[in-house]
Amino acid sequence: MKYYLYNSLSNNGIRPQVAAGTELIDAVGMDYPEYLKKLAPEDEVVLVGGDGTLNYFINAVKDTGVKNNIYLLGCGTGNDFLKDIDRQPGEEVLINPYITNLPTVRVNGLERLFINNMGFGIDGYCCEVADKIKEKNPQEKIDYSGIAIKGLLFHFKPCHAEITVDGKKHEFDHVWIAPTMKGKYYGGGMKMAPGQDRTKDTLTVVVYHCRSKLKALMAFPSIFKGEHVNRTDIVDIFTGKEITVRFSRPCAAQIDGETVLNVTEYSALMG
Repeated sequence: MKYYLYNSLSNNGIRPQVAAGTELIDAVGMDYPEYLKKLAPEDEVVLVGGDGTLNYFINAVKDTGVKNNIYLLGCGTGNDFLKDIDRQPGEEVLINPYITNLPTVRVNGLERLFINNMGFGIDGYCCEVADKIKEKNPQEKIDYSGIAIKGLLFHFKPCHAEITVDGKKHEFDHVWIAPTMKGKYYGGGMKMAPGQDRTKDTLTVVVYHCRSKLKALMAFPSIFKGEHVNRTDIVDIFTGKEITVRFSRPCAAQIDGETVLNVTEYSALMG
């Protein structure tokens, strides 16, 4: 049997579109390890959702040893994982090879796995603002690019950052973004780390730093194509297995799109 699970609280509460005759099971509040334990070895599970659904699943089944075939049927507002492995929303993708050997992030007393990225800076700010918009109007479509542009120009203040990669420390002023990436993409298709390979056992931290707001804003669109890496005057890139990012003041952060408030430091570790 193949079972289709979805989160009725995600995607602004909009029920996913699936093939006629497909029974959707609402997984809100589901104990995934217990659910999987009751399945026959030949049974398969399809997660219907996006990056947030996938992040919730990998953390729920952490260290339990998934035996069944698990698929992702991409839908919703975020599909950076599928873009990274060159697959499309709407097709069932076997994810078992991708949900082992994932990085762990430690932040504000939390310890979580992530499958795409741990973001810090204006990306976290965008998620914070989006959450407030959704609270007021759950059906409103979020314009993340618009939020980012307004943040760059008016609301978000860059920080001094201390970046430590495998024990080596680097310092930067006027830092706008400092995410650690497991995949290439985040934020709905932004190619933040074009050189990152999720099959490797290293992570990439990208530091976007610029004193001038106008210069930072003009270069920002180049992130969508990964061309920002050519701007070595404002972008520094490091790879390693253990990455710590410390900001000079508290900012919002995000783990695969889920907001964490009042963060001054996070550590990401492979393996």
